Amino acid sequence: MPGTYCEIDLDKEKRDAFVYAIKNHYWYQMYIDDLPIWGIVGEADENGEDYYLWTYKKLEIGFNGNRIVDVNLTSEGKVKLVPNTKIQMSYSVKWKKSDVKFEDRFDKYLDPSFFQHRIHWFSIFNSFMMVIFLVGLVSMILMRTLRKDYARYSKEEEMDDMDRDLGDEYGWKQVHGDVFRPSSHPLIFSSLIGSGCQIFAVSLIVIIVAMIEDLYTERGSMLSTAIFVYAATSPVNGYFGGSLYARQGGRRWIKQMFIGAFLIPAMVAVCCICFFVILPLNLVGTILGRNLSGQPNFPCRVNAVPRPIPEKKWFMEPAVIVCLGGILPFGSIFIEMYFIFTSFWAYKIYYVYGFMMLVLVILCIVTVCVTIVCTYFLLNAEDYRWQWTSFLSAASTAIYVYMYSFYYYFFKTKMYGLFQTSFYFGYMAVFSTALGIMCGAIGYMGTSAFVRKIYTNVKID
Repeated sequence: MPGTYCEIDLDKEKRDAFVYAIKNHYWYQMYIDDLPIWGIVGEADENGEDYYLWTYKKLEIGFNGNRIVDVNLTSEGKVKLVPNTKIQMSYSVKWKKSDVKFEDRFDKYLDPSFFQHRIHWFSIFNSFMMVIFLVGLVSMILMRTLRKDYARYSKEEEMDDMDRDLGDEYGWKQVHGDVFRPSSHPLIFSSLIGSGCQIFAVSLIVIIVAMIEDLYTERGSMLSTAIFVYAATSPVNGYFGGSLYARQGGRRWIKQMFIGAFLIPAMVAVCCICFFVILPLNLVGTILGRNLSGQPNFPCRVNAVPRPIPEKKWFMEPAVIVCLGGILPFGSIFIEMYFIFTSFWAYKIYYVYGFMMLVLVILCIVTVCVTIVCTYFLLNAEDYRWQWTSFLSAASTAIYVYMYSFYYYFFKTKMYGLFQTSFYFGYMAVFSTALGIMCGAIGYMGTSAFVRKIYTNVKID
């Protein structure tokens, strides 16, 4: 027998609200034992003049032993919306045995035809081939170019002082005394690098955990895991941020530690976790970073006076390099962005974390290759401002991701109104910012290793 759970006094205001919801195809989502069920509010007649509300919810729950393994909802009881009437809302529950295993109860919600479509496989293959091509191209160009540079610089070592003075000095070797100069605003820079390394560690660990455990089977498990892992990996932030700040001669390390600890949580406002978990662990990482790898050990000494930066062509300016640096990394992930956006905003369950791991690896490789090439050309133009340039050129990937979110909003969703628009673009801004900081840190770390390598192999008087 159906049971009544509420009664609605349908005045004109409530009737207009229901009509608005029916016209715009509103639907609702509920959970029973973490299993989602969906239903529509009502429907209109063929002429669009009369509107009807579904008032009877028929729930059919399947169980296996003492566990719920299946839930289905059927909406019945169509009632015409007429002002100044009373409408009773009722429901009934039917229990039935099911052969579905508890660990397989989410299988029917997965959409293999969507996530494992040929386009998805093709995008992964295409990105992978682009990585092979880019890595091969970068290796070939840099090895050939650097070999010539090393040969020329070795030949210059054999010249006497007068011949060297009369010769033309150019190229990346000429800025050896300035290339390891501390970046501008080292406190903010080191905090961004530390936060980016932590975000990368969180992304990697959460994806691995999701591949091993089906986190989508419990509501909120993915978010809870990410928050816990973020708090636990705070020493990563402190170590990389604190050590970089110390190598750049920073003295206000406590202030840097606070900025590094609260830079990302400030966007999500998890204050208690910040103060009682993240800050103490970040302190441990900062102390370890300053003591273990905080001493400058650059292969070249830093000049006391900064070298003048010569004029160069417009496309070698850091601002241009920053704008163009994020195109290829974005191109390697934009197909995956569509599936991630769809799983979040269209309420599909994302479960192909193997694809996500491959895309993360591809993104890291492409980002490092692009920033190395950009930095090499910048240094060859005798511009030693590579630190912020390498970070921002990789972080500009986030700008293209945020621009793509505009396309997705207007052409792939049906959202409208101030609340939905601000909610969507607010979340996309947080996501893009975190992605940009992570890519920036990856780009800087890879470029830093490259810069140290090439200057280590050059004899400096």
